[in-house]
Amino acid sequence: MVSQAQILQWLRAFATEIEQNKAYLTELDAAIGDADHGINMDRGFKKAIAQLPTVADKDIANILKTVSMTLISSIGGASGPLYGTWFLRASTAVVGKQELTEQDVLGILQAGLDGVLQRGKAQLGDKTMVDVLSPAVAAFRQAVGESKGTLEALQQAVAAAQIGLQETIPMQAKKGRASYLRERSIGHQDPGGTSAYLMLKSLLGVLESY
Repeated sequence: MVSQAQILQWLRAFATEIEQNKAYLTELDAAIGDADHGINMDRGFKKAIAQLPTVADKDIANILKTVSMTLISSIGGASGPLYGTWFLRASTAVVGKQELTEQDVLGILQAGLDGVLQRGKAQLGDKTMVDVLSPAVAAFRQAVGESKGTLEALQQAVAAAQIGLQETIPMQAKKGRASYLRERSIGHQDPGGTSAYLMLKSLLGVLESY
């Protein structure tokens, strides 16, 4: 089971990952975007973390929804609406829960992905965070179907996400600012996919520390 305390720890760990990789994310975005992904994400997650004490005694859905609202209101560009939607949809999958089974975690990952697909209108192969999140969800679902626990399922999901992230490099962007570059977007790793990978990796790191 994943506890409410572990979810709080994950959000703080993700914010730390963003802060530590702020320059790297911005560098990736400078090649094919507005050069602000790292800066925007760092600002948004710092504000989200500042809100966590107000929901420290709430259920997991309330925590995720609070993060969502903070991100939507404080991150510019496409990242705010997309990450805000991911956390909002994730919150709807675990209403009233203080701890999560592997099926609940799958529900969070699938609901988040569905929200991003609906909001961003991107598909696999468009060179977006979908290229990281989609294979991760598929790998997690397969592991759960094989009766694996949350930790092992997440290890497989993160491995799939890492492969998906690498596969964004040779893609031509079809969505967002990067799509304006057409073939010049080829050869660059997607910044949104990179932050999505960090999100999943930080959750795995928390679970592995227990």
